Parts: sequence; structure tokens; C-alpha cells
Amino acid sequence: MHTLTSFLLVGCGGFVGSALRYAVTLLGHRVSLFYPHGTLWANIGGCLLLGVLTALAGRSETLTPQVRLLLATGLCGGFTTMSSFTQEVIFFIERTAYLHAAAYMAATLLCCMGSFCVGLYGVLLITRG
Repeated sequence: MHTLTSFLLVGCGGFVGSALRYAVTLLGHRVSLFYPHGTLWANIGGCLLLGVLTALAGRSETLTPQVRLLLATGLCGGFTTMSSFTQEVIFFIERTAYLHAAAYMAATLLCCMGSFCVGLYGVLLITRG
């Protein structure tokens, strides 16, 4: 695969993922301006999708290296966000909301790991046999 093609696939996927993350963030602001629901939802959803893609990578001819670059690296990379998560944790800490910071970190880690596993093992169970 040509290097320029790879960059374009990642860039196109990243554009869509970033735009979707922004939309989810706006929806999260409708729930609460204090708690970062949008970032949490985006990270959980992105981890779920990445789990599905990881499971399908070895089982589907449709998931070519180009499609993986577009969806896993580009879309999921643009949709999920460690930088916003870190900024929001620091926001809580600066306001001495230590319990909120700890709860947000724990919820993010547990929910993201859980959603990745649901995606991965869900596909493996469905496609088994």
C-alpha cells in the first residue's frame, strides 16, 4: 500500500471520528456541564468498536489493512481521546474534587476495558463455529 494512501485513509477516518466525538461531547453537555459524559461515552464507544474490529481482523476478508487503517487507526483514534480525559481529570483535581477525579478515572478505565472485551469476545462468540 502506498504511504500517501495510508495517510489519507487515517486522515479521513480521523476526520469522521473527531466530528463524531464533537457531536457526542455536545450531547454530553445536555446531561451535565460539570461531568464530562461526552468524553466518557466516546471512549467507551470507541473501545467497543475497536474490540469488534480486533476480533474481525483475523476472521474477515473484508477487514483489509486499508479498512483497518481507516476504521481502527483513523476513526477510533479520532473518536476516542486520552488528551481530553486527562484534561478533565486535572480540571477535577484543580477544583479539589478528588472523589470526582478518582471516580471518573475508575469509570473510564473499567468501562473502556469492559466495552473492548464485550466487542472482542461478543464477535468471537457470535462467529464461532
